[in-house]
Amino acid sequence: MKQTLTRAFKAAFPKTVPIMTGFLFLGAAYGIYARNAGLPPAVPIIMAAAVFAGSMEFVLVDMMSAGAVFDPLGAFIMSIMVNARHLFYGISMLDKYKKCGKKRCYLIFGMCDESFSVNCTADIPEDVDSGWFYFFVTLLNQIYWVAGAAIGSLIGNFLAVEGLDFVMTALLTVLFVENLLKEKCHAGSAIGVCAAVLCLVIFGADGFMIPSMLLILLALTVFRKPIEERLQ
Repeated sequence: MKQTLTRAFKAAFPKTVPIMTGFLFLGAAYGIYARNAGLPPAVPIIMAAAVFAGSMEFVLVDMMSAGAVFDPLGAFIMSIMVNARHLFYGISMLDKYKKCGKKRCYLIFGMCDESFSVNCTADIPEDVDSGWFYFFVTLLNQIYWVAGAAIGSLIGNFLAVEGLDFVMTALLTVLFVENLLKEKCHAGSAIGVCAAVLCLVIFGADGFMIPSMLLILLALTVFRKPIEERLQ
C-alpha cells in the first residue's frame, strides 16, 4: 500500500507544480481581499478549506462584508450559478472516477478547473493507481489554495490586492496549450475554442460560460463518432 501511495504521489506532484504557483498567488490575493473587506483572519482560511471554489469564495466575501443577513438559499443558488460549469466537468469524469471507491466523494468535492484539467488529460503510468493519482492531484491543489489563502490572510492588514486576476487565466492557457500539443486529434479543442468565442460574442463576457459549455456538449455529442474514429 505504501508503495502504491508513493508512486501515485510522485506521479501527481510534478503535474501540480504549475498550479501551485498560480494558487499560491491567487489564494494570497483572496486572503488579502477578505482581510481588506473586514473579515477575521481565520475566516478566509476556513472558507478556502470548506468551500474550495475560488470564484464563489470572492463572492462570499462580498456577501459577508455587506452586513446583510445571511441567506442560505440565496447562497446556494448563487453557488450553482457561479460554478455551474462543474456539472459538465462531473459528466466528463464519470468513467474515470467510478472505480475510485471511497475516494470518489473527496474527488467530487475537490474538483476545480485546474484539477479537472490535469486529471482529465494526464497520461498516468501503468504502474500508478489512477484513483490515488486523481486523489493526490486534487489534494495537493487544495493544499496550495488553502496555503495561499492563509498567507494572504496573515498579511492582509498590511497590503491591498489589485491586478492579480491574470494569474489563473495564464495558468489555464498554459494547461490548454500543453494538452493541445499532446492531442492526436485537435477537433475537441477546436470545438471548445469556437464555441467559447461564438458565445462570448453573443452573450458577452459575463454570460458566455454556461451557453458555451452547452454548445460544446452538443457539438461533441453530434461529432462523437468522427472524433473517435480519428483518435483510433
